[in-house]
Amino acid sequence: MSSHMLCRHTRPLGAHVRVPNRRSHFVWLKLLTGLPVFLTNQMLAEQRRLVLWLPVALALGALFYFHLRQEPSVFYACGVPALMVGAAAILLWRGWQFVWPRVIGATCMAVSIGFLVAWGATHRQSPMPELPRRGVDVTGTVQAILTFAGRDDAAPARVVVLTGARFETPLDAGMLPLRRTLRLKIRADDTTKLALGDEIWSRALFAPPLFPAFPGGRDLQREAWFAGSAGSGRALDRIEVLNTGATSEGRIGSEIERLRERLDIRIRTALPDATGAVASTLLTGEATAIPRRVRQDFAASGLSHLLAVAGLHLGLVMAVLMGTARLGFALWEWAALRWPCKALSAGVALAGGVAYAVLTGLHLPVLRSLVMAAVAVLGIAVGRRVFSMRRLALAATLLVLMQPQDVLGVAFQMSFAAVMALVAGYEVLGARVARFRAAADGPVHTLLYHGTVLALTSLLAGLATLPVAMAYFGVVQPFFVLANLVAVPLMAVWIMPLGMAALALMPLHLEVFALRPMGWGISLVVHLASCVAHWPAARLAVPFMPGWGLLFVLLGLCWLCLWRQRWRLWGGMAIGAGMASPFFLTQLDILISPDGVMIAVHTNGHLFVNGHSRDAFSIQPAWEQAFARQAEPFPSGTSTPDGSLSCGEETDPDVCIFTKGAHSALLRVRDTSDGTVPLPDDVCDGMDVVISTAPLRESCPKAVRLDRFSAWRNGAQAMFLTSGSKKPNRPKNIQDTVTVITDRALRGERPWVMKPGGHGLPNLPLAPSE
Repeated sequence: MSSHMLCRHTRPLGAHVRVPNRRSHFVWLKLLTGLPVFLTNQMLAEQRRLVLWLPVALALGALFYFHLRQEPSVFYACGVPALMVGAAAILLWRGWQFVWPRVIGATCMAVSIGFLVAWGATHRQSPMPELPRRGVDVTGTVQAILTFAGRDDAAPARVVVLTGARFETPLDAGMLPLRRTLRLKIRADDTTKLALGDEIWSRALFAPPLFPAFPGGRDLQREAWFAGSAGSGRALDRIEVLNTGATSEGRIGSEIERLRERLDIRIRTALPDATGAVASTLLTGEATAIPRRVRQDFAASGLSHLLAVAGLHLGLVMAVLMGTARLGFALWEWAALRWPCKALSAGVALAGGVAYAVLTGLHLPVLRSLVMAAVAVLGIAVGRRVFSMRRLALAATLLVLMQPQDVLGVAFQMSFAAVMALVAGYEVLGARVARFRAAADGPVHTLLYHGTVLALTSLLAGLATLPVAMAYFGVVQPFFVLANLVAVPLMAVWIMPLGMAALALMPLHLEVFALRPMGWGISLVVHLASCVAHWPAARLAVPFMPGWGLLFVLLGLCWLCLWRQRWRLWGGMAIGAGMASPFFLTQLDILISPDGVMIAVHTNGHLFVNGHSRDAFSIQPAWEQAFARQAEPFPSGTSTPDGSLSCGEETDPDVCIFTKGAHSALLRVRDTSDGTVPLPDDVCDGMDVVISTAPLRESCPKAVRLDRFSAWRNGAQAMFLTSGSKKPNRPKNIQDTVTVITDRALRGERPWVMKPGGHGLPNLPLAPSE
């Protein structure tokens, strides 16, 4: 008998024998071994699109640098990227014939270069100076004059941007002029006429850039660092002009600013109220005078991009100029027969686009569009396709190399997301759209074609920028397609052509004949924005989106748009995960403002806020946007309906108690003794957390304590209270009770993170000579 038969007959009767599922093992083995082959085949099929990921890798390197918690030393910031670039170059040289060495080597090289460029851009900036904490006499040169619309129909406010400022105090005696600018708000009753280049004097009160309103919030200090700003303030006395334009004579920038100011005055003289402010924004880039109500209506209706001079406006200007130039060359028979009229018309359009970009202030979206336009003109000259993903990748690469800090900005992300979605969308649908256009056999069909193209363009751009708007503005506009379907054609065929005609007629002082009809079109758009903004559910608030959620959205959008094969659809999963991240993120329970005098409690869908901070005008809206809730005051002498927050019921009327599960937090919302009168022991008993808007000093030593001093050291503070019960037979542990997140812990020690209290580098005078 064989061994097999022996084993078979010696098994116990009825025993269960588990036979391995060889089929399932084979499937898993096939998947594991087939995945590299699948990825390699996809890379080979997409090898002509790999270059499009160059700006993405550069941006990832810059993002990695900006999100470090500690500023790297020169060795790590320069040496390590240089070594990675060298290793990547060797990998590319040795494995150029294979796809994966090329992908890995090029990615490592681009990420290292992006990191190095971001480090260089950071250290090219001047350090933040120490600003006086009290009223100070200041002199400086006017670099720009801004006019902001007043709140609640108040008079417009004037703000001047000062350069080369000096403080007249004993501590600052002999100081060098500030290398950063200062924004100074002029008193409402001050009618002093100012011009660019004037040297002025005033007594003013300044403040450094604000700390983030909550950990992970908008970093105004980083924005000020790269914008060259030292802070802002308000004038306490009237402005006195010391010298008129002597320091900026002949400077091109000053002359352009003067031109913009004169154009703004003439436009708003012909078109008063909101129409003039919008017209001035479209033609000069001066958007500060637009009333807040109009801004809110445009934002709620999804038309806010019309108020931000960007690629749409530059494209319309260049289209008008190119059409006019081609018509002129066509009417000139000699030139039409001998010259390359198409290329020359594109050159005329590009020259006009450059002039328009300079006139409107050379903002980032305009720069991006200008680079794209230059590449498009070059493509026309050499007979290549005008609009392609490679042109967009080239523009993005140049901008990331020149200004890597813009990768963190909403303008960069929204503009490139919109253009990338448009190019990718028309790559897929272009053939069908072309067939639909070729089949046009009448005016109705032609009108339907143009309406379809406009709707498709609005839909693609709107859907691409929707997640970015969610992350930065906390809103979703469901009716943006309908609003843009009407507003964009008005802008293209009515408003911008008349605006260009008005600029051409200004030397003849006949601009009113073009500005008045332009104002009629603007009034229609303003009325449309107001109507859409007041529709039900026109503006849906969403909670704060974490940084990783926005990263998922942007990388998923790149994956969806940059590839051509079917695996591009995987990007939709990343976009969906990023857009869903705000709704699955654990919400904070308690927030403390950067100055420690405002407290917010989030409980059961309500946001309760108490305190009066000097910066409440920016802190409270940021909190409301983060939680997608309207702020409510703390209950006075009572408790909330669910009983989670009670104030002054059994204890001091200035003390509130917040309860979540088995854990409690004591909130001292007001303390007239400035902490000199300690809290009673019976009040502190059983409290896991004690928060005070004044110094706690010796109060409640056994609890987790947060007060004005801790806010001064660490900035804004956020807190999670665990909802579970306390564990028996175990000493209380802070990890079991509360998790505290501070702004300084998240941002770390970076050049733009100011010292506690917002202190900067002292303005030391020059050493005396021998």
